[in-house]
Amino acid sequence: MAFDIDLSGRVAVVTGGTRGVGAGIVRALLAAGAEVVACARRPPERPVTAADGRAAAYERVDVRDPDAVAACFDRVRARHGRLDILVNNAGGTPYRLLDDSSPRQAARVVELNLVAPLTASLAARAVMARQPAGGSIIMIGSVSGTRPSPGTAAYGAAKAGLENLARTMAVEWAPHIRVNTLVVGMVRTELSHLHYGDEAGLAAVGRTVPLGRLATPDEIGELCAFLAGDRCAYVSGASLTVHGGGERPAFLEAAGRPASPEAAGQPAFPKAAGRPPGAPDPRPPAPPFPSASPPPPPPAAGTGTAATVDPEGSDDR
Repeated sequence: MAFDIDLSGRVAVVTGGTRGVGAGIVRALLAAGAEVVACARRPPERPVTAADGRAAAYERVDVRDPDAVAACFDRVRARHGRLDILVNNAGGTPYRLLDDSSPRQAARVVELNLVAPLTASLAARAVMARQPAGGSIIMIGSVSGTRPSPGTAAYGAAKAGLENLARTMAVEWAPHIRVNTLVVGMVRTELSHLHYGDEAGLAAVGRTVPLGRLATPDEIGELCAFLAGDRCAYVSGASLTVHGGGERPAFLEAAGRPASPEAAGQPAFPKAAGRPPGAPDPRPPAPPFPSASPPPPPPAAGTGTAATVDPEGSDDR
């Protein structure tokens, strides 16, 4: 049985769809046959296109402005006659410790990463609810919403709220509209160097991921196309984590314990057989547990983690 994703005849809106993860989502939806509208405050440097040359339309809109969002979706409906897919991708945050933050700054981060997706979803529902086929809404969440998020606390809190919001929408708007979340880890985009430095820095960061690298925007986009398609007709209120295996526990490295045999330079035992009973442990003994060391100093102004972009890549304002 073929497992193709066919979104022909469907219309999609992607917020923050002109660069980074958003552009990868746009490309994937175009490749699946959808007509795509990329919404952002700034136009793309060049049109976002699929391999067949089809390009996304562009709508200039600030997703934090409810009136502008409503007008944008009215234009999409007037032009295309329908709306089948919304991907709430726009978001981001500067790196700023809580002690250095003001209530107003924190509120703006929450506005962009939680309130704006709610605003866009309400506007999309107004169109989707009139269609016999309903629609699909996908939130681009973040692993920052599932763990402590030092330096981006308001962002992590907003992304945690976004996942809960999606689950509630999935209940309230069923069965006509499906709502799901992609919980995204680190993604390599054209702005990654602002966070991680040169190629050596990117490679070092990639080695902290169990799969050994950062995701690509197109990989996130392909999962969006999958969730939006008919193969996921019974999937709603779900959160799909896309982080390459997550983060290795820091205490293992501190204790000198590798997270895997490969990390220790040792071959892994065959999965089916395991280590024979009584066989010696091939791993070298761990050194004594080191004493706690002071945390590294905060990054200087202008370095990667201080840049006003989102490390997960959904970086349009």
